[in-house]
Amino acid sequence: MNQFKIKLFNTAFFLGLNLISLGLGSVATATQGEIISPTAESNQKLNLNFDFQPAVEIANTAVYSGKASWYGPGFHGRRTANGEVFNSNDLTAAHRSLPFGTKVRVTNMNNGRSVVVRINDRGPFAGGRIIDLSAGAARSINMINSGVAPVRVEVLGI
Repeated sequence: MNQFKIKLFNTAFFLGLNLISLGLGSVATATQGEIISPTAESNQKLNLNFDFQPAVEIANTAVYSGKASWYGPGFHGRRTANGEVFNSNDLTAAHRSLPFGTKVRVTNMNNGRSVVVRINDRGPFAGGRIIDLSAGAARSINMINSGVAPVRVEVLGI
């Protein structure tokens, strides 16, 4: 199994665990002989909405706090986990579990500066960090010199 398939499996697996832990993975089951035919009236009674997308709904309300680091020089020009070529000057980031393409606002808690980045890679792999920013993103929130900074990560959507 190649590295891409392993990362894809891990991403899907952990995203599934997150959905289950939030109660979005539970399903209603019918007893034998019971017929389920949803109607608009029954959906209103049960407060069901079949139009929403669970991952997007979760993403729109998620806010994390922790430490961020940045990477770039040794990875510039190499492939990211989603297959695109990494440009250390782009406003991108690596996250362990958010879907590729997710936009997040990262705010440096030391100075209040923020940047919107797109998740295109997996990481960080150093302990205690929640996001790994590209050099360009780190530069825009003034954390190049410190290397690591306390941040708030607000998921904006996919």
